[in-house]
Amino acid sequence: MKLFLARSGLQVEDLDQLNIIHVTGTKGKGSTCAFTERILRSYGLKTGFFSSPHLVQVRERIRINGQPISPELFTKHFWHLYHRLEETKDGSSCVSMPAYFRFLTLMAFHVFLQEKVDLAVVEVGIGGAYDCTNIIRKPTVCGISSLGIDHTSILGETVEEIAWQKGGIFKRGVPAFTVLQPDGPLAVLRDRAQQISCPLYLCPPLEALEEGGPPLTLGLEGEHQRSNAALALQLARCWLQQKDHRGLGELKASRPSLLRQMPLAPVFQPTTHMRHGLRDTEWLGRTQVLRRGPVTWYLDGAHTASSMQACVRWFRQALPRRPRPGRGPEVHVLLFNSTGDRDPVTLLKLLQPCQFDYAVFCPNLTEVSTAGNADQQNFMVTLDQVLLRCLAHQEHWSGLEEERPGPEPGEPASLPLAPHAPKTHSASSLVFSCISHALQWISQGRDPVFQPPGPPPGLLAHPVASSGASVLREAAAIHVLVTGSLHLVGGVLKLLEPALSQ
Repeated sequence: MKLFLARSGLQVEDLDQLNIIHVTGTKGKGSTCAFTERILRSYGLKTGFFSSPHLVQVRERIRINGQPISPELFTKHFWHLYHRLEETKDGSSCVSMPAYFRFLTLMAFHVFLQEKVDLAVVEVGIGGAYDCTNIIRKPTVCGISSLGIDHTSILGETVEEIAWQKGGIFKRGVPAFTVLQPDGPLAVLRDRAQQISCPLYLCPPLEALEEGGPPLTLGLEGEHQRSNAALALQLARCWLQQKDHRGLGELKASRPSLLRQMPLAPVFQPTTHMRHGLRDTEWLGRTQVLRRGPVTWYLDGAHTASSMQACVRWFRQALPRRPRPGRGPEVHVLLFNSTGDRDPVTLLKLLQPCQFDYAVFCPNLTEVSTAGNADQQNFMVTLDQVLLRCLAHQEHWSGLEEERPGPEPGEPASLPLAPHAPKTHSASSLVFSCISHALQWISQGRDPVFQPPGPPPGLLAHPVASSGASVLREAAAIHVLVTGSLHLVGGVLKLLEPALSQ
């Protein structure tokens, strides 16, 4: 990465002037970055933000003041960097061009330096220690969100091994913050920090920062976002203390204390700017709700066991609790896909309590045709491979449905929700060849924005598709949870929110 950076015309020392906030974690690192960036932007600072993956367009990964860079700016920097790397190739290098994520990381640094941002929030891609963003040698502050099991083929099979990888972003003398973790990974992070004299602090819960003031309003839904917001407040406060100081006269912090042999980060009352930043944060595809007439879409890119547990809690709390008078049954639909080395059985099992009427599986392909969808293509897999995986998901789901026991005597079957449509669990799952076909079947033309020209031939050929279509057309309301993959969520957003493609 140092060689690529030098060939692109930069040195590692050039990155020091970006005043970087470097963030990693398993669950919530992107949301933490989004909260942090929005808080600091509310102070009038010019922000850069590098994140992954993108949902609809690759430009989303590189943002200035919260907005994806323009197509013109992206094109300019892409070709400038590409040609520079082409011109500096030589036979001694075993890899002449950086791979996709490394290239975009280099490009983000060039954009942020040219745009003269006051700070850059940089989200780690995978892990930390060996992630290409870890070329950053002097961040202003580092953060680690909630840890869990993910990317086991790369990071290790235990949460302690993963914690070691994540702690690789710590730098000597640079303050770092983390949220409350299980004892094992927390001890690993503490030891990793002590070895290099990195001051590591444990974030107090958001409730502690709300004491004595009005409750904080978050722009992102879900109880689990409170942990991310608490971390973001500490990162923003620490950055302001070191670099800017504006508005910090309002802050009155407590004296540091110890918890689990780690210093506790200060408790303070968030400033007005901080409150507005948390309230105004937008981060598409994470606990996002789109209400479209009788169809409500619940979008969350949860793809690990811990994030799926949080997603299920959020979804069940977001559903209407009681039927509206005079309304018929409501239909609950799951749209799911899972990729990589993740365990789909574990994720699907966690979704069982939602008691879906239909489970729909499809690959992360917006359309069967790839024309106009280059930013959402995965050239590392074939159509056959992804469809076979979807069929495996359907098989796992059917097996789980057959195994699911009924409620214990005296135990409620589920949260008190509006009445469902009649269920036939043994035959309530379908596989479609692309996201567009899946959405057409689920919405049945009832989403006022998503109005494709016409259903493809054979959309209702399967008996479940035909009978389910009638149920969906007559339902008083359709509640759709889209989850399992951020790339799936991105494909859904591309179709439901056409403006995101412009």
